Amino acid sequence: MNTVAASSPYRNLHPVTRRGRYQGVLQILKFNWSIYLASAAAIGVAWFAAAFLPAAPGFCAALRAAALLGSALALMWMVSSLLVSHYVYDRSSLYDLDWLARALSRVPRRWINIHSGWDETSSLLTEIFPRAVGEAVDLFDPAVMTEVSIRRARRASPPQAKRGVPATPARYDALPFENAVADTVFAIFAAHELRRHHQRVRLFTEIQRILTAGGEFVLVEHVRDWRNFLAFGPGFLHFFSPRQWRKAAACAGLSVHSQFQVTPFVNVSILRRNR
Repeated sequence: MNTVAASSPYRNLHPVTRRGRYQGVLQILKFNWSIYLASAAAIGVAWFAAAFLPAAPGFCAALRAAALLGSALALMWMVSSLLVSHYVYDRSSLYDLDWLARALSRVPRRWINIHSGWDETSSLLTEIFPRAVGEAVDLFDPAVMTEVSIRRARRASPPQAKRGVPATPARYDALPFENAVADTVFAIFAAHELRRHHQRVRLFTEIQRILTAGGEFVLVEHVRDWRNFLAFGPGFLHFFSPRQWRKAAACAGLSVHSQFQVTPFVNVSILRRNR
């Protein structure tokens, strides 16, 4: 695992900006309310149907058991997804950014933070690296990112993003920077909004292009694994597996330098140029 020396000038720094006690889980509900409403309605219909199906042996009894089991699983995942979201986004150290001491080999002089229309971290990075030049890039493209939740998030741009680093709109395959200009590039819960493999490869290729020699790309994502399946149920299919991320990185000329977890549900990968 890559570590930073004990003399690191940002080893003990934490951003001053504080999140609300339930900010993360309330945002999840705000942006995905239609999914939770549909799930609750489906659970209610399944319970209602099961109540009127006979429990006697036969097809109706099997259908009744399936309805009860399905609704129980749906209810479990609906509750667990909110509990895990509260833990990850509100109770863990994720937004303290103290894990950066494990992530970076050097303090960046210039960093670029890539997001997809929802930026909660650029202002925090500015506090963590007060002497660095920081820039934010907004990759939101309504033709590519069609999910209603990201549109709702974009309309509800967080106050800290408005006070923090202004975002430059850009295409994922044409970042508006010269070659080798950034020591560090961040993509925190942003790259998975590009749903196709070739799109992620194009973004990673652009990041590889703008990184300086020895520069680092910090990729933060949930991944498609058993932990996130237990937490989010079928919703874990919205994430990509570590293998898919490694494949996209390799195709773009990047390699995984180190990896670790911030909570059991969030992976941090540090990628570097192969050449």
